[in-house]
Amino acid sequence: MDLPNFTNPVANISELGVYDGMTVADLGAGTGAYTIPLAERVGETGRVYAVEVQKDFLTNIKDAALAHGLKNIEVIWGDIERLGGTKIKDASIDAVIVSNVLFQAEDKAGLLLEAKRILKTGGKLLLVDWKDSFGNLGPIKESVISADASRALCEREGFVLKKEIPAGEHHYGFIMLKV
Repeated sequence: MDLPNFTNPVANISELGVYDGMTVADLGAGTGAYTIPLAERVGETGRVYAVEVQKDFLTNIKDAALAHGLKNIEVIWGDIERLGGTKIKDASIDAVIVSNVLFQAEDKAGLLLEAKRILKTGGKLLLVDWKDSFGNLGPIKESVISADASRALCEREGFVLKKEIPAGEHHYGFIMLKV
């Protein structure tokens, strides 16, 4: 579902550079807006882990995967803010998606450390979040984390900026590398 001027998961995935055979984790997968297009992009030889704390969302993702005939999605009920909370093996993931999640994470550093733990060296983190509070669209003002603050947090946890991406009128986006 595309909302006008909203961030576009398919365009963001293209910016990230996801290919056949990759293993990708969607942390805080929500409704599967990234999970389904990621699974289509990585193909039958790839794998997508959709990690979410809300079980209803995981059921919806499973149903959507079946409806799309996708067998390469594994849903995981997990805590993305705790080291080991995703239940994914160390250094096993090519790319991690964290979209519209950082602003609501209580332990932002914990979330980034878990992403770093599961990423292979040279692995990519796609971070997309809200530029501001837009009334009923997006987080409340106090929850917004600026692009500069997000980038600084990523860098503090050892990520290196690869590039900024255009993530829509209301969002910013970065691709960070685990070095």
